Amino acid sequence: MKTVLISGAGIAGSTLAYWLTRHGFEPTVVERARGRRSSGNPVDVRGPARVVVERMGVLPELLAAATRVTRLSFVDDHGRRIGGMAMPSDDIELPRADLARLLSSAATADYLYDDTITALHQDPGGVDVTFENAAPGRFDLVIGADGLHSAVRRLAFGPERRFIDHLGIYVATVPLPDLVLDPHEVLLHNTPGRAVALHPGTGRGGAAFFFRSRAVPDFDHRDTDQHKRLLADAFAGGSWRIPDLLDQVPRADDLFFDSVSRVRLGSWSTGRIALLGDAASCVSLFGDGSTLAIAGAATLADALAAHRDDHAAALRAYESQHRRLTKPKQRFVSPASRLLIPATSYGIAARNAGTRLLSAVSRTRAA
Repeated sequence: MKTVLISGAGIAGSTLAYWLTRHGFEPTVVERARGRRSSGNPVDVRGPARVVVERMGVLPELLAAATRVTRLSFVDDHGRRIGGMAMPSDDIELPRADLARLLSSAATADYLYDDTITALHQDPGGVDVTFENAAPGRFDLVIGADGLHSAVRRLAFGPERRFIDHLGIYVATVPLPDLVLDPHEVLLHNTPGRAVALHPGTGRGGAAFFFRSRAVPDFDHRDTDQHKRLLADAFAGGSWRIPDLLDQVPRADDLFFDSVSRVRLGSWSTGRIALLGDAASCVSLFGDGSTLAIAGAATLADALAAHRDDHAAALRAYESQHRRLTKPKQRFVSPASRLLIPATSYGIAARNAGTRLLSAVSRTRAA
């Protein structure tokens, strides 16, 4: 077992490529985008992922690229602070594009950009892969690290509707280069079933929109025009700074929009094909996806190295260990969403009052 094809050059795929090379494998990474991904959405590296990036030697670079945010503040229609909470001090928050760039720069692998997998045919000895642009190839293993809408999962496991649970929320993010904010503070404004967050980023701010909704019929995660219409409809008549923010959305060239979803599969592998990161166990809220992707990639690489001549044993060991991290996160995502996007005015008021009480208790203990 030597050659490994990784679909997806994001956080999971680049981390896996790094560790596979360190363990003596020969990884190839195929990525649909033309180059490194541009999304500046902030993501977190915490807990087990921090240990992994430290072992990779990229922790100083991640810290240098990190945001300076220390607090999340809730604001009313007039921008007055009415609650909030401190951000965990040991988390590293940085733009997704910077994290993916630093991880891929550390990896040694062959990268096939502007390409994707169109067919997979496996037998006991390997996997024959057909690409959209590159010549066909044969690999010992194929790993799908290609996100919520994974092509590998669709080709090897079946249609995504069988595995994705819509959690009743849609999220959109858009960079706003002219946004001026306190670099230490994220602002969050709520109305029932709606939330808008303004994040200072690392010199290039951005907005995130969240709204509760049943699954949209015929939703297409690649249709930007549809996304802009849905966003305008969901926040029409909004208060605070929302009208100005919506005016900027039609001009955005880096709008991300998708359902907040949970991916559930009975098994993350079939034969010599396996899934990693959001493709296997998406929990697309609160930045946990990046932490789980990094930790899962290291676990998978270690398992393959420990069971070099038995891919089935390696994939079982990886899944058994990594599910211990993903299961609690998947259970927590629904109650966590009720804190971020309360469905009622009473829920918003109760959330704000609770955070004010916790802040007062913390200050009393520190005194």
